[in-house]
Formats: sequence, structure tokens, C-alpha cells
Amino acid sequence: MNLKTRPWRRKSGLLAVSCVIAAATTVFVATQGSAAPAKAARASSATASVTADLEAKGDRRPTIVLVHGAWADASSWNPVIDRLQRAGYTVYAPPNPLRGVAHDAETLSDFLATIPGPVVLVGHSYGGFVITNAAVNAPNVKALVYDDAYIPDQGETVFQINAAKPGSCVTAEPSTFLNLVPYPGAQNGDADAYLKFAANGDYKGFQDCFANGVPARQARLLAAGQRPFAVSAGSEPSGVPAWKTIPSWAVVGTQDHVIPPAELRSMAERANARVTEVEAGHLSLITRPDVVADTVTAAARAVG
Repeated sequence: MNLKTRPWRRKSGLLAVSCVIAAATTVFVATQGSAAPAKAARASSATASVTADLEAKGDRRPTIVLVHGAWADASSWNPVIDRLQRAGYTVYAPPNPLRGVAHDAETLSDFLATIPGPVVLVGHSYGGFVITNAAVNAPNVKALVYDDAYIPDQGETVFQINAAKPGSCVTAEPSTFLNLVPYPGAQNGDADAYLKFAANGDYKGFQDCFANGVPARQARLLAAGQRPFAVSAGSEPSGVPAWKTIPSWAVVGTQDHVIPPAELRSMAERANARVTEVEAGHLSLITRPDVVADTVTAAARAVG
């Protein structure tokens, strides 16, 4: 394992927040006699006692929200979700529409508005664009975590960042690595882009490009269930970045073939993110979920 944690400079004093503990459960029992109300009252009292005990111990944890990127879906977070849930966190992984930066960010902002208390917002790959923009309109977001993700500044696009440094496997001639499929309501010739599985010319195939480090059988499953990315989303500029006001963390896969590691480091440093480097490809959330989960919990502890 080649694991290296390197904190970047940041203004002292992370935002202190607290997580709202769930209210006592209301118990309704449809039965005869006076025993049912008494049991319900005891259950409610016991729940309140546990809640009060957790509050007294300072166990107030933020909610974790995980956002997937292109050519993936929420199930790609399953190994990370399992670890976070076992650690006692409430976790959500809502679907990312993959329609465009503004649209996807607005969708996520609406979801975040339904969550009481503080949130740690995590994005993978293109999900980094979405969390960067969504958190601006979500005051309950207290930390951002970027997992092999874009960390865009205002005006930057996916295509621009991919080409900023050499080494990305998704900058070849589109016809060599993408299957373009029309979708209803597409504007100006837009299309859904799916990654081809087989190698073709400079494109080394789905597994080497997107899923390096993932077993071949699992890579085929991921390719079959991939969610497409609207081509127009790749050229849509990012808005004012939330990382300028919200503390950030980043996981950098040193073998990432989609976003060159040098670019991942550069973006993380610009955002003053606390960086964890791991020997992994673009899907560290699948191949190294322990490292990703540890980074998320570090962010949660820092702001919780």
C-alpha cells in the first residue's frame, strides 16, 4: 500500500457544527386494555433516555451524502456506505441525473434541503462538479470531500480540466471510446454518452480507462449498468465554487487514468483540501473503500 496523507494549509478554525439527534419514536399499539399505552410510554421514555445520553456524550454526527459521477450509479458507493453505516453514520446516495452542471446541482440542493442538521457532502469524478455547485445553496453543508473528483473553479468545464494535463484516457477522438445515444428532449444535437467496453485505437477499453484495479468480472458488470453522461454537461462551465468557503478533503488515486493524478493534486491544492493519496485507479470508492471511508469520517469528525 502506498498511502500518504498530506494536509494543506488552511485558515485555522473549522466550522463547529452539531448534528440533530433523531426525535423519540412514537409508538402506537392497537390493542385492548391499559397495558398498551403504558408500554408505549415506556418505549418513548427509553428512546428519549438513549437520545439524551448520546447528546450528553457529544455523539452528534453529521449526515453523509454521497454523489456518484458519470458512467456509474449510486451502487458504486456500496462498499463505502457499508463502512460508514457500521461506524454509526446516516448515509444517503441519491441518483445524479447527469444532465448538466446547473441542473444536477439544483437537483442535489433540493435533496440537501430535506436533511435536518449538518451534512458532509462527498463527490466522485463528475460528482465533484455537482457538489461544488450544489453546496453554495445548501447552508447545512459543512464539509466537502472529493474522491478522484473534479474540483472546478468558476468557469471551468469537464473537457477543459481533462485536457489541462496529459494522461487522461477520455480525451481521445469521441468515436473511439463513446457510444452516443439520443435521448428525448435533447437540445442542439446533444446525446447520452456511454463508455465503450472494448479497446479501440488509443482507447484502452473500459477496464483500463475507467475501472483499472477492478476485477475483470466486476468491470463487466459496471460497464453493463453504467449511467450515461450528457455530452453537453462536459462543456458547461462551473459556477462559484463552494470550496472557497467550506473546508475540503480529497482522495487522490495515484493510478487514475480518467483524471490525471497531477491534475487531481493541482485542484486539491488550489482548494486547500486535506489530501490523502492512495495507490488506486479512478474507482477508489470500490477498490479502496477503507481509505475513502476514513477520509469521509475524518471530515465528519472535524466539523461534527
